[in-house]
Amino acid sequence: MLNFDAERFIRIQNGALDLAGPLQERVEALMAEGARNVFFLGAGGAGKLMEPAAQLISRSSDFPVHLENAAELVAMGSSNLGPGSIVVIPSLSGTTREAVAVLDYAQQRGAKVIGLTAHEDSPVAQKADFAFTTFAQDDTSSESFYLQSLVIALSILNRLGRCDAFESTLAQLRTLPSLLAGVKEAFEETAAKIAGDIQHDEYHIVTAAGPTWTEAWYYGTCILEEMQWIRTRPVHSSDFFHGTLELVEAGVSVLVFKGEDASRPLVERVERWLPSVTERMTVIDTAEFALPGISPEVRALIPHVLVATVLERVSAHLEVLRDHPLTTRRYYRRIDY
Repeated sequence: MLNFDAERFIRIQNGALDLAGPLQERVEALMAEGARNVFFLGAGGAGKLMEPAAQLISRSSDFPVHLENAAELVAMGSSNLGPGSIVVIPSLSGTTREAVAVLDYAQQRGAKVIGLTAHEDSPVAQKADFAFTTFAQDDTSSESFYLQSLVIALSILNRLGRCDAFESTLAQLRTLPSLLAGVKEAFEETAAKIAGDIQHDEYHIVTAAGPTWTEAWYYGTCILEEMQWIRTRPVHSSDFFHGTLELVEAGVSVLVFKGEDASRPLVERVERWLPSVTERMTVIDTAEFALPGISPEVRALIPHVLVATVLERVSAHLEVLRDHPLTTRRYYRRIDY
């Protein structure tokens, strides 16, 4: 496999899941103390990665959950943030300016902050009321943050009595790291083909729905745009026919990501229509990935994790074919802005 260390990947994802017990304990303690809501607050991609967890809570219970842009919340405030609020702040480096600012703001309002970082000596880890640190890097952080936030969501639902299969679900999740490495290996040839097919495109429409929508946005914005300088238009599949369809014509590349949750028909509607206009449709379907021992119910919780893990393989080939390392930046953390 191109530029891939399976042992490293498994070790990093196991590190994320090793936090399951401590995260569950802390979340349930805060709930027992009378938590009245939860805020997922982050900057850029790390903040976006919290969306599936936030949606899982809101769609499975009536516990108030807020997913907000960190910088905007500091600028505009929230009457819902205060004592009794659980605030989850993800930051890979732990140094992101907006993450540190929203952490300070949340604590000033009386909220309790859970920090998720990869570096225990970082400002977010040092300042958080409860710091959870497990090492990861750009190529492994999506799965790590997705899994940590999923555990938080499931722990809240378990405390509320809305997660009957909690222990079984966690047990299955703990088997994922090696399974994900196997998915990557099985997808390697397809990843190389996709990268070869799209290497010269300077524009992609990226679409998905449900938890997988988060990964569509993230891949378009944080990988193709930030790391490859390729223009993209991420659009939720339910919005595809409300504007974006007019941008599709022959030769336009559309990346389609399908999960196994209840949102799947929304994506399939787009998938059925696209071939009538463009021949450049690339579909990634998580139903095609072998995950021995993972139940259909748990598979429906992790389509974004699966898509993220195979897209990393596409990116590994794309950076070589385009002679554009994923670490190359013009502006991000290079200049003051």
